[in-house]
Amino acid sequence: MRLRALLESDALGLKLLGGEDELDRTVRGVMTTDLRDPSRYLSGGELVLTGLAWRRDAADSDPFVHILVQAGVAALAAGEAELGDIPDDLVTACARHRLPLFAVHESVAFATVTEHVVRQVSGERAGDLAAVVDRHRRMMTSGPAGGGPDVVLDLLGSDLDLRAWVLSPTGRLIAGSEVGGPALPAELCARLAAEHLTAARTGRRGPHRITLGTATYSLFPIRSSGRAAQGSRDVRETLLSDWLLAVEADASDWPEERLDLLQGVTQLIAVERDRRDAARTVRRRLAQEVLELVQTGAAPAEIAARLRVAAPVLLPGLGAAPHWQVVVARAEWECADIEAGPIAQSLLEEILVDPLATGPEPSDRIAVAHTGDEAIALVPLPAVSSEHDGSEAGILADALLESVRTPLSAGLNDDGRVTLGVSAAVHSAEGLRGALEEARHARRVAAARPGRVCAAGHQELASHVLLLPFVPDDVRRAFTARLLDPLRDYDRRHRAELIPTLEAFLDCDGSWTRCATRLHLHVNTLRYRVGRIEQLTSRDLSRLEDKLDFFLALRMS
Repeated sequence: MRLRALLESDALGLKLLGGEDELDRTVRGVMTTDLRDPSRYLSGGELVLTGLAWRRDAADSDPFVHILVQAGVAALAAGEAELGDIPDDLVTACARHRLPLFAVHESVAFATVTEHVVRQVSGERAGDLAAVVDRHRRMMTSGPAGGGPDVVLDLLGSDLDLRAWVLSPTGRLIAGSEVGGPALPAELCARLAAEHLTAARTGRRGPHRITLGTATYSLFPIRSSGRAAQGSRDVRETLLSDWLLAVEADASDWPEERLDLLQGVTQLIAVERDRRDAARTVRRRLAQEVLELVQTGAAPAEIAARLRVAAPVLLPGLGAAPHWQVVVARAEWECADIEAGPIAQSLLEEILVDPLATGPEPSDRIAVAHTGDEAIALVPLPAVSSEHDGSEAGILADALLESVRTPLSAGLNDDGRVTLGVSAAVHSAEGLRGALEEARHARRVAAARPGRVCAAGHQELASHVLLLPFVPDDVRRAFTARLLDPLRDYDRRHRAELIPTLEAFLDCDGSWTRCATRLHLHVNTLRYRVGRIEQLTSRDLSRLEDKLDFFLALRMS
């Protein structure tokens, strides 16, 4: 479709702010983003929708517009809901770069614009499928009359005789067609997610075809922000956060029109996904604020005040949370320059959802922040029943991974790991700092184990970390001297920095690549230092027992 066709639609009510001479440009798709640099998700020809959350001051507009122009987008449409009138600096930047700019009135949802563009682009070729495309608007409406993704999947079932389901990367059922058969079993959902992640790791573009038993399924990726399949520089950046559309059919012999229709459906569901992510913004910010207070040693009264603000958001109707737990996660890949914090954050939000829960919003009581490579969840717990003492309440580390281990292992393949640590429940702000350290220690214990997906809980720390303060001083001195004195002596004589190297090596969970990067060393130099540590102490840093001994010695020194 042409850009000028957007202005001809009264339903959209768009206002042209600049670029009248460019209205014959062709629109090939649509993308919603508030990233400061969305270039990796653009393939050219898109109408970019933005709520302007990326703009902090006037200086941000020109770089943002320049990035869009370099990616070859067709036009920019900015929403008025956040700032009111579109800022003059954005209008000026678009004029300078000859990028058409539209204003989207606050009464018009981005979902409406997205649906209109997708319907026009795919409807030109859909033929007899156009009636189904026209009804997709119902998917995007809120409330009982709409029903979200389930409605469009039911339409696919009733109009095209296609059973379809939307699944999370861990295999959780987000939406499913009720037409033509029973619900998809949880085991089959997990298997489909695993097969999708395995296929995605190969770099092949969807849909991916798989036969399980007597049924054949076609798996379509649903990428947040409407990004194209080739948009990400590295598939691992989004692998563990993208939803998928599973259709019980063999799409390998479908005509191009039907494939286009299903691709349009995935774009519409991606809008629903973006809406879910936007709803998490407040919870993420609350978690980040509490985490910063805890890590900077703020007064318990100040932390408690923030918890009182967070509790009604996370536990609506209860007013306050009697108990809190902390969960720490890390996702990492060998030999890959990938920002792990946001990946771990998205993944932890998914893992903490009850595996039996369905729908796009069951995680509305989870607050997850990320700092560096870690994701940290602040989980409120309702009051414990009087028949329990609280020792068994809350999240258990092993249970977290029970239902998601198969899909995650497939996505991580042979070069990725996910490790989690879970604290005990605490009942006050004073306990959060200890809970955070406890969860971090538990994650390090999990990282020392073999396997791609590992977790450890606070119960596993009771024999060492939690009891360290009660170890007699003479025992502490003897234990640390036996392990660390040879290294300290060597460092004094040769300035070899073996102690800092040991600390970094353990903190990086024995990862040669990450540790060498942190210390700004060549991997061979790091291997030499670790070898010297092992030689001086007669220990083997590839063994879990020796790693734990060194870890405890450093903690007690």
